[in-house]
Amino acid sequence: MPDRLAAGDTAPDFTLASDTGDQVSLSDLRGKKVILYFYPAAMTPGCTTQACDFSESLESLRGAGYEVLGVSKDTPAKLAKF
Repeated sequence: MPDRLAAGDTAPDFTLASDTGDQVSLSDLRGKKVILYFYPAAMTPGCTTQACDFSESLESLRGAGYEVLGVSKDTPAKLAKF
């Protein structure tokens, strides 16, 4: 596998804790359209702008059949505040 994925590549499976502490596995979403984005840290200006853009578009994205997952190194508790 290359070091970097390109748009449209199949992402490798992973399981991570959500902001509620629930486990989310990418494999549970196979066959669905998924927007997977990564950000370095919650509550920073750039990441907040990025997350707000997805949040504001979430209803229309879900209406078009997309699931949106944001991934960072932050703890579930910090993500819940974010």
